[in-house]
Amino acid sequence: MRVVSKHWKLAATALLSVSLAAPVWAGTASAQAPAQQTSTAQTSTTELQAEGAAAGPVADRGLKYLVSEYETRTPSKYTAGSWKPFAKALRSADAVADDTSATKPEVAEAKTALMDAAADLKAADEGTFQTITNNTFWNDTSGNPIYSQGGGVFKFGDTYYWYGVHYTGAELYRANPTRKYDGNVSFVSIPVYSSKDLVNWKFENRVATRSTGVGSGANLGGAGWVGRLGVSYNENTGKYVLAVQMWHTGRGGHGVLLLQGDSPTDTFDYGYFQTQITNSPTTGTGDQTVFTDDDGKDYLIFSNREGRSRGFVAKFRESDSLRIEPGVEIRRGAGREGNAMFKLDGKYYHAASDLHGWNTSVNYVNESTSSNVQGSYSSEYVLAGTEMDYSHVTQTGFFVTVKGTKQNTVIYAGDRWADFAWNGIGYNQWVPITKSGARPQFHSVSQWQFNVTTGEWRVGPANNYILNPDIQADRIIVSSVRGWRNLGGSVTNVNGGVNGSRFALQVSNSGGVEQRIASVPAGTYTLSLHARGSAGQVVITGANGSQRTLGIPSSSGWAKRELTGVELPGGAATVTVRASGSGGVTVDQLSLVKTSADTPPPPGRHEAETAPAQCRGTIDSNQAGYSGSGFCNGDPAVGAFAEFTVNSETARTATLGIRFANGATTGARPASLVVNGATAGSLSFESTGAWTTWTTKTVTVSLNAGSNTIRLDPTTAAGLPNVDYLDVGAAAG
Repeated sequence: MRVVSKHWKLAATALLSVSLAAPVWAGTASAQAPAQQTSTAQTSTTELQAEGAAAGPVADRGLKYLVSEYETRTPSKYTAGSWKPFAKALRSADAVADDTSATKPEVAEAKTALMDAAADLKAADEGTFQTITNNTFWNDTSGNPIYSQGGGVFKFGDTYYWYGVHYTGAELYRANPTRKYDGNVSFVSIPVYSSKDLVNWKFENRVATRSTGVGSGANLGGAGWVGRLGVSYNENTGKYVLAVQMWHTGRGGHGVLLLQGDSPTDTFDYGYFQTQITNSPTTGTGDQTVFTDDDGKDYLIFSNREGRSRGFVAKFRESDSLRIEPGVEIRRGAGREGNAMFKLDGKYYHAASDLHGWNTSVNYVNESTSSNVQGSYSSEYVLAGTEMDYSHVTQTGFFVTVKGTKQNTVIYAGDRWADFAWNGIGYNQWVPITKSGARPQFHSVSQWQFNVTTGEWRVGPANNYILNPDIQADRIIVSSVRGWRNLGGSVTNVNGGVNGSRFALQVSNSGGVEQRIASVPAGTYTLSLHARGSAGQVVITGANGSQRTLGIPSSSGWAKRELTGVELPGGAATVTVRASGSGGVTVDQLSLVKTSADTPPPPGRHEAETAPAQCRGTIDSNQAGYSGSGFCNGDPAVGAFAEFTVNSETARTATLGIRFANGATTGARPASLVVNGATAGSLSFESTGAWTTWTTKTVTVSLNAGSNTIRLDPTTAAGLPNVDYLDVGAAAG
């Protein structure tokens, strides 16, 4: 039985990895590569001793590396309470690293204890927000390209490590993204990058190259396919195990290659090649990822290779992580690829994409119906927020869960292998996933800011609020473009966009399309696009009915058109594109970007849509007049509460202002006011006449020194009104 450092795994959250979509031949039985291996034999040239390894002396590069790395930490950057046990673990690990008689179990124990303590380090401040910008190639801190295909991000100790595959096609595509390079999947290496903030990535090493051995005298350079990898740390051996999907005729066909290293950035060596996972109907795997649960157990998430109609969760062998144990089937149905898993609020979520070969898709989710990752799962549903632009023009890639000091945030990293749309081999699109109601929500943002210390995120100042703005989401020519509703006439995505991109949006004479944007914050915006062809116009309509029009004159070539100073209230907005000339109009690269700075909220204001506030329902933005980025629309049920966390420097009485809207015709909606778990009174939220009419109800309560919870708990099946925010005033009296 593997000795699992549960505490370390819980804090470190070594996360999901995954896969970018498979080559076309791996997706269907009819297009299989030659020399398919159907034997269930497992092949190995090196059998490590199981259950603890040999007890003799051993030199471990990894422990020395970790000690050297962690000696660079500065005490002033961390709290005294977290630094003391870390310093003790560092001293102990240093002594073991210098002890030439130390045994393998002693080295593994010291290594695990050091990473455990490093994971528990708490920053002395609340960190800073760093900007993540999608839809562009990403570079490391030295300015070189990040090659991240088919990989994942894992946290070991206090550091995140990003592993991926470098293919020749990524170099070609980056140099000239106006061409297709579908067949250029020749393996170059597996690079690893490190980061403390998940935004700035330092290149560390190539953990595997074409010369890396894979057993029986073969190497990775002779493989027909290398990809979809993830890393597990094994506490028994102190080794980091890299699970890679590989197809190699010299090694018996398809299977999972297991490489291992002494540190996260070590050069990894051959451990085992497993062609068959018990219970899977095929050799090898379909798209695969690695998921580490809160209890430290590691799992491979995968589908069967041919057809991919069945999803599995299989545990890594606990003694050394060098075998994949029998898979447990958790889904069966349509073929899916990009299999990945995340955990949020105690539930497991298996996510995957359509099986149609390196193309964009909504995300299909099965959620656990028990507390067991290998237990039962719900039927499949579409992850909310992925419909309008096919998951920000991606397939399922991998997930990273950050457990911050203020909130937990799941990061979705999307796969954009699909070079058909001029949008990116070899890098990922990262967006946040949150859960405010019963199900998780995907936030399709082109730019956002993240604080890895607190776990908080916010929309970036240069975010484009139009979805599928470059008309890239659809993988083929269609007559109804994803994210845009036809208003008449002929509408299609034609070949030949701006700057050599594959697609643009064409609207015939007197035709039109519109996109309803669910929510924009109040402010001043710039609306822009590129256009060619006959004349047309773009109309932006705010939540209050206000309209501004951008005229599009005829042009034989691409020309940028722009409308500045567009004032929009908070809430939904609609962008409408119409053609007025006889030849129709073609548009591309549409953009709606906020140009005015956000007005900071007044002191004491707590928005219902912003953590640590909780809403038992959904965060909506379809009723104009709210503050911030949305409001709490509670479920129609008793107990569907809205709760706020309020800090007070002293024990005092305070006046609360609760802003709400009640457009129901059935009258008032009563609720209990619960302060710090005790009912402090009853409230009646009267009808305001319309859901866009907001008013404030005041009440006086007693607050404790420190943290306080204030909950609005409905007492009828109608639930609460829409709740915008809670204002906490100065002490009364």
